[in-house]
Amino acid sequence: MSHLLIHIHSGPDLRNKLTLGLLVAVTSLKEGHDVKVFLAADGVHALNCKAEGEIVGEGTGDVKLHLDALTAGGVEIMVSGMSAKARGYDETLLDGFNASFAMPDKLIKSSLEVDTVLCY
Repeated sequence: MSHLLIHIHSGPDLRNKLTLGLLVAVTSLKEGHDVKVFLAADGVHALNCKAEGEIVGEGTGDVKLHLDALTAGGVEIMVSGMSAKARGYDETLLDGFNASFAMPDKLIKSSLEVDTVLCY
């Protein structure tokens, strides 16, 4: 089993990159790997997706379904507090997820603790 960090900084305007990052996280989880996700920049918008079909990539799936799978799997989701605040979000963005706000030092620390970091 490997330890992976999926760093997603693409938002809904780049839906294929956003959904691909989430799909890779879900696939890694299903394969038995230890997965953490860090959402930064426009990637924080992913947690604001509340309905299936709202953000769907071309062959890369649905943000809502991916987030549901990650939540059900207990995946830790770290969210850039600075990115969220700059985009008008508060702590209610984290409701319903195994998520917490994190600063850049947490991204660096997490990156050094895993085997592989993938960025989308």
